[in-house]
Amino acid sequence: MARILRAAATVTALSTVLSACGGGPGGGGSPGGGLVGGEVVSGTSQPTLTSTATPGEAIAWGPCTDIKRPGGEAPAKPNPAQQCGKLRVPLDYAKPDGESIEMAVIRVKATNPGRRIGSLVFNFGGPGASGVDTMAQAAKAFATLNSRFDLVSFDPRGVGRSDGVRCGDNAVMDRFTSMDTLPANETERARSREITKEFVTACGQSSGKFLPYVGTVNAAADMDRLRAALGEKQLDYFGISYGTQLGAVYATRFPRNVGRFVLDAPLDPSVSMATRTMVQTKGFQHAYEAFLKDCAKQPRECEIGSDATIANKNVMKLMDELNDKPLKVGGRLLTQGLAGIGIAAALYSKMTWPLLDQALGQAMKGDGRILLALADSYNGRQPDGSFTTLMSSFPAISCVDTAERPTPEQLTALENETLKASPLFGGAGMGLICSMWPVRGSDAAKQINATGSAPILVIGGTGDPATPYEWAPKLAGELRTGVLVTYKGEGHGAYLSGNSCVKKLTDAYLIDGKVPDRGIICTGS
Repeated sequence: MARILRAAATVTALSTVLSACGGGPGGGGSPGGGLVGGEVVSGTSQPTLTSTATPGEAIAWGPCTDIKRPGGEAPAKPNPAQQCGKLRVPLDYAKPDGESIEMAVIRVKATNPGRRIGSLVFNFGGPGASGVDTMAQAAKAFATLNSRFDLVSFDPRGVGRSDGVRCGDNAVMDRFTSMDTLPANETERARSREITKEFVTACGQSSGKFLPYVGTVNAAADMDRLRAALGEKQLDYFGISYGTQLGAVYATRFPRNVGRFVLDAPLDPSVSMATRTMVQTKGFQHAYEAFLKDCAKQPRECEIGSDATIANKNVMKLMDELNDKPLKVGGRLLTQGLAGIGIAAALYSKMTWPLLDQALGQAMKGDGRILLALADSYNGRQPDGSFTTLMSSFPAISCVDTAERPTPEQLTALENETLKASPLFGGAGMGLICSMWPVRGSDAAKQINATGSAPILVIGGTGDPATPYEWAPKLAGELRTGVLVTYKGEGHGAYLSGNSCVKKLTDAYLIDGKVPDRGIICTGS
């Protein structure tokens, strides 16, 4: 069983850092000004700049000594192919000479240095995922690109090593991540609000100094500083999931600095919080139904039911039972909320569907270990009971990136609407957390227009649960310079799906600068 649990952590490692994007299923101020036309407008942390880079800034590269394995364990020794460093950036871009913070960076040098093109910067998603840990784990998946590029990633401000946001101790995080996402009555709803309030209050107490400054607009300004520190005139960039929003904001703020840009599994930053929650709820429901049908194709091997209807009834029965009586797993409890998170985590990739069938089948027999391991991987819960900053950084960035603060009436209406679309994944999304958030937000990161930039490759998947396909053509249009490629397949993210058409087009664009024809559709494996 230990081997199975390690496999669960490994298989879901990359999908997990993509998974928080946009709030996931059922999860849980007024806009300021900025540096506009070179003048400081008070009361904001959101800059609007044409350039933030300062000549002469550099990164002191050294060995990576604290990289985590997918299961949370530290490696035995540093990988000599990987280099790590820090870059100082302003805490508040309205005060560029004021207090600064450190941004953690990782680099995997090009394996064919004689044909090196330059640096290719990645953001793998979230918001809140560690680019340093993910690049260390995932570099081999980008071996073709690594032959010609130094692969570079970073922990954005508020994340991980870059002054990561913390929201209380491990006990607070356990209560927050394990609370029921489908409360059955008003008493349970009140309990969920109480736990959420505890979490939000802890965020303000632990990280209040940083909360106003962790938004995507500031992260885009940091990325331009990173471009300059790498010695690149233009930024070559690969953004996945939330990384597409960061890339779109960068292209809007710094269109002349855009090099070869790939935005895979794109968000539409312009949509409202309620719309995003509803679209994602439907996306996860679609993926769940596809999983059930796929499982039932081989009824003798499908542990949860002989056909899709029976399998769904068995899953919902399990969730009802967990709501009434959580399942003991060692010294912990598999709650309905953790089970829902585990299911969602495994829906990000078709590769984990067999593991999900096994996890659910064993939970129905009283063994919740695999389902709990999937939830822990999603939540960033480490074997020692500690948490990465993922589940704290995610709401911190998401709530500062919107001026929306929903009312209780709006939250109730949204919850009812999404539960009709999906009894398993419905909920109020990020609305409840943001309605309590201790700092105001801004809509600056929703305003996308990259007019004047080089062509930007936008890749959308028709079966993507977290960033549904409809957002891909919308983002391509909002950018003005977007070139859309459609991937007809399941899972979150197209490049790492194994689809040869997507990989060939993307590699040719990044390595050779060959822009695909508009309207290309990639099908098959």
